[in-house]
Amino acid sequence: MPQYDYKAPMEGAERVVERPDGTRLRTISVGSGDRTAVLAHGYGFTADEWNLVAPRLVEQGFAVIAFDQRGHGASTIGSDGIGSAQMASDYGAVLESYDVQGGVLVGHSMGGFLSIAFLLDDPAKDRIGALVLMATFAGDVSRKSPQNRLQIPLIRSGILPRLVALGPIGQAFTKSLVGDGYEPEMGEAFTEAFGSADHSRLIPILKAMVDEDRYGRLGELDLPCTVIVGTKDKTTPPFHTADLHAGIAGSKLVSLPNMGHALNWEAPVEIANEIGQLVGI
Repeated sequence: MPQYDYKAPMEGAERVVERPDGTRLRTISVGSGDRTAVLAHGYGFTADEWNLVAPRLVEQGFAVIAFDQRGHGASTIGSDGIGSAQMASDYGAVLESYDVQGGVLVGHSMGGFLSIAFLLDDPAKDRIGALVLMATFAGDVSRKSPQNRLQIPLIRSGILPRLVALGPIGQAFTKSLVGDGYEPEMGEAFTEAFGSADHSRLIPILKAMVDEDRYGRLGELDLPCTVIVGTKDKTTPPFHTADLHAGIAGSKLVSLPNMGHALNWEAPVEIANEIGQLVGI
């Protein structure tokens, strides 16, 4: 039996946040605590990637908000298209819609990359009081990463999404994202989510993750921050998180032994606990 139901949707109240360019962002909220955690998912996922983390945060007393990033899940792409600037500005729109004050922003993979972009340049950044960067990077994601150098061009070409739809290859791809705790059910859940994305429209954000580099600006981030990595993460290897930790003054680095990139499913208890500890819950 699998440890969890990885396919379970994140449950809560849904709201659509509309952007000036016509983008419609699907958001979902649950809980009513005094502190708000805003959860930003990774590439090819949706808000449902937080299905195991969100209930544990609610148990700790958080209000939780998650959203499908532009071009993912039920969120559309407006006339401004896809890119780090457009997607980071969506974060501010979600925060303003829910009137978040002193929130904890939790970014996984692409979500962490965009969280950094948002906190560096968006006026709404003052709505965030703490940051969790989980299995992520500040750009230059293909640096010293044979896996990304292979996989990102295959995604951009459309080859990998077609291959992932094939059961055995999809399972193997998911296995490369997970550490020692891989379960076949993770593969099934991931391939369903990844296969539902229109990757042809997401190419600009893949390009941004490779071409853009904000490591030199990390010193501008001045807020409590926890950086979390799995020691067997091949997608964002631990040197990325070591660089994040070194660049963000006063940050805490948490290494999870034998875990990989999909920490939302591999370590939901640990992730929720680190979020709570960051703000003293």
